[in-house]
Formats: sequence, C-alpha cells, structure tokens
Amino acid sequence: MSELQATIYSKQRIRYAVMSLFIAQGLCFASWASRLPDIKKDFNVESFLHYGFLMALIPIGKFAAIPLVGFLLPRIGSKKTVLISIMGFALSLFLVSIVPGITGLGIMMFLFGTFWNMTDISLNTQAIEVERIYGKPIIASFHASWSLSACIGALIGYAMINMQVGTYLHFAIIAALAVFLILFNYKYLQEASVEPEEVKVEAKEVNEPKRKWFHMPEMLLIQLGLIWLLALVVENTMFEWSDVYFQSVIKAPESMQVGFLVFMVMMFTGRMLTNLAYSKWSKKTVLQIAGALIFAGFTVSSIFIDYSDSLTIKVIINSIGFMMIGLGISCVVPTIYSIVAEKAKTPAGTALTIMSSISFVGPLVAPLLVGAISHKYNLEWAYLTVGLFGACIILIATVSKTLRK
Repeated sequence: MSELQATIYSKQRIRYAVMSLFIAQGLCFASWASRLPDIKKDFNVESFLHYGFLMALIPIGKFAAIPLVGFLLPRIGSKKTVLISIMGFALSLFLVSIVPGITGLGIMMFLFGTFWNMTDISLNTQAIEVERIYGKPIIASFHASWSLSACIGALIGYAMINMQVGTYLHFAIIAALAVFLILFNYKYLQEASVEPEEVKVEAKEVNEPKRKWFHMPEMLLIQLGLIWLLALVVENTMFEWSDVYFQSVIKAPESMQVGFLVFMVMMFTGRMLTNLAYSKWSKKTVLQIAGALIFAGFTVSSIFIDYSDSLTIKVIINSIGFMMIGLGISCVVPTIYSIVAEKAKTPAGTALTIMSSISFVGPLVAPLLVGAISHKYNLEWAYLTVGLFGACIILIATVSKTLRK
C-alpha cells in the first residue's frame, strides 16, 4: 500500500504531511501546559494535593491508550488511527476550557492523556513508515519539529495570557488549527507495510516451540529504564508545575510567568546541541552532565528563592534554574535511545518495550509526589526533592559497568 502511495505523492510531501501532524500535537500540548495556572484558578483547585491528583489522571489515560491503539492499528490501520487520535486530542483540549465542574475536568484530563498517547504511538508509526520510504534515519527530524512547535506553542500561550485572551478562545484556535492540519494532510499519510523479513519471522515463530514466558532483561536495559523513569519525573514536573511555580511561589504576575516558556526553549536548544555533545564527550558523560544540570537547576530554583526581595531578581534566578533543567533533560531520552542502538544485545523493539515498562511509573509518580510534598510542606521542597532525581541519574550513569564498555 505504502509503495503505491509513494508513487502518487512525492516522498517529500509525505514527510511534510507527517511532520505537520507532529507540529499539531506539539502546539496542542504546549497550549495546554501554558494555561495550567489558569485552569487551576478557573476550577478553584486551591490544594496542591488535589492538583496533583488531577495531573495523575493524564498518565492513567496514557496507559489506557496502549491496549486501545493495539486494538485499532491492526484493524483500521495507522492512517485512520492518526485521524481519530489527533481529532480527539484537539477536541479534548478545547473541552478542557468549557467542561463544567471539577469532575468534568478530571474526565477531560483522562481523555486528554488517552488521546495524547494514541497520537504518540500512531504518529511514530507513520514516522517509521516514512523512514522506510526514505531508506535512511529521519525520525529525529519529526521529533525536532515537535520540540520547535512546542516552543512556539509556549510563546503563543504566553502572548495569549498577556493579551488577556481566555482559555476558551485560545484552545479553540489551536484545536481548529490542529483539525485543519490533519484534514489537509490526511490523504498523504501511509499505511504500515509488512516487510518480507517480518513475514518470515512470524512464520518461524509459529513453528517454534513455546519459550519461557519471562526472561530477565539485560542489566543495561534495566539501568537505562531507571534513568528514563527519573527523566520522566523531571519532565512531567516541569510540564505541569512550571508556571504554577511562578504563580504560587514567586507570586509573579501573568506578564512575568515565563517558567514553562524558558524551559521549553532550552529543551529545544539542548536537543539541537545533543549531537555536538556526543562529539566532545562519551554518552555516559553526557548523562552525567545532564543529571548535574537537572540537580543544579532545581537547587537554584528552590533554595535561592528568597535570595532577594525583588520580584525581578526572583524571576531571573528561577528562569536560570529552569533553563538549566531544560538543557539537562533535553538530551537524556535521545542519549538513552542512542545507547540502546549502540550497546544493547536485545533487539531494539523489545529493548524499548522493556525500558518503557520500567519508565512508565515516572509520569504517574511525578504529580502525586510533587502534590503530596507541596501539600505537606511547600512547592519549593517538592522541587528540591525532584532535583535529587538528577543526582540519581549521575549515580546510575557513574556506577553502571555496562555503560563503561
């Protein structure tokens, strides 16, 4: 199917179509994250603990998406799954702004997480198919386009807040743009092709006797899975609490709530510089530097909050801290992927499944951990605690014997 389509449409047009949908997803995500303080205020979510529980519904929704996508992909194909996923993602973003009551908000957070992960899985399936058409590695360009659009989305969110545009109109504009992008590019999407080698493997597995249902994963994958888990705790903390931190801790006015924006800009910048980092240091050293930046960034933001009574100084200090965190976290997941490709003995697909199973706990732990510590003590202590996860990344990368080889 994909070969037929590739003869009708140029491979460049197919690539741009898939890239535009990564852009749509990045815009929806950043729009949601940039308005979380407003959502918190609009629904009168005063308690950090309650806010943490609401945010925890998103990874629960993401988990629910896994069997749903597993059911849809082989039955209706990745094209239709992408269509359903992005339309649902855009619609749930819009409904967040108009749904009545805290119960309705909780339902929408769950659905937002469900369609978020459905979009992740189905879009990356499309990206893999486009890479097959090109015959060379190009998936990184799709992820780079997502990061760039997330930066633009954060900037749009910051502008909307300062222009006093409500979440209703903001989310309606972004959702409409996402729907336009999927409808305009839908016909260029591909259906997953089945390679002859895959057919042979399937036939071979039918004739082989059943193997043991459980095998202990290689230690490298366990260690990288743990680093991934720690990184996801850091990422989700910054996605969900950055502007809330500026609002609740620094007491910054809306015009100075730049936490999420500076974090996303530095995350994008860091991803653009990752290959340069590999040319200067080993991947183990890159992970150690990343962990150090994460630890230092959270420490700066939590400990030096009372260094000055000046609001401007507080904003500058915390912006520097958030920039360090963004720069540090930017290279962790790409480096993990690269190490797996370079060192893992397990096939790549199986390796990523193993690490994803370990790391999945991260997005669920983050909102509950930060919410509970903030409720018991304060948000500064919660940030200092998450900073220790950066130190744990340094520790695992340092003591790992498999990373030395």
